[in-house]
Amino acid sequence: ILMFPLYDETKEEKYIKSAVYLTESLKTFPVNSKGGFWHMVNQEYQMWLDGLYMVGPLMVMYGAQMRKPEFFDMAARQACVMYENMMDEKSGLLVHGWDESKQMGWADAVTGKSHEVWGRAMGWYVTALADILDYIPENHEKRRQMIEIEKTLLKAIVKYQDTESGRWYEVVDKGEWEGNWLENSCSCLFVYAISKAIKKGYLSQEYYEAAKKGYEGVINSLSFD
Repeated sequence: ILMFPLYDETKEEKYIKSAVYLTESLKTFPVNSKGGFWHMVNQEYQMWLDGLYMVGPLMVMYGAQMRKPEFFDMAARQACVMYENMMDEKSGLLVHGWDESKQMGWADAVTGKSHEVWGRAMGWYVTALADILDYIPENHEKRRQMIEIEKTLLKAIVKYQDTESGRWYEVVDKGEWEGNWLENSCSCLFVYAISKAIKKGYLSQEYYEAAKKGYEGVINSLSFD
């Protein structure tokens, strides 16, 4: 995603050439039966939440810059496939991974889902969706669905915010577990996504206090030498 601001600043063609190479190559990247990208070429049929940030914003920025709307469709498909197949009904959040083949040791034998809600993966997903929506056209058939996904997940995330510190746990929905800990990077990602959703009008102003408390919680946790 740095290729575009670098090109805008320098006008050096190498940055656009890199963006073209990277983004166009996604057309031939391996996918599962739902059209979801494998996490890596050697991780057959696996989708990991953090993968959405790795390619989603790049695809929609490229689609907008090069006027190629098919990349809006590709990004929307990744987000929706993840949401539809990685939902943890108990917490209302998304688990870290899904293996369509159900062959991985971490995959549930029936659903193929992993068993935990990892903070950073959840954070990368809602952050990616927040940024993707900046480029998805208003009339895109999946835009409303994606906004609803973002709203639903952020409302669920706020429920698991630690009331004392304002931060979130590494395993988001199991703060009571021994060995779990309050984790800054997922807290930063959640604060970003909540703040942006409020700014864009996807979430109401009532969620501002959660974002503010999370931001202050991270700042107050830092020590300086």
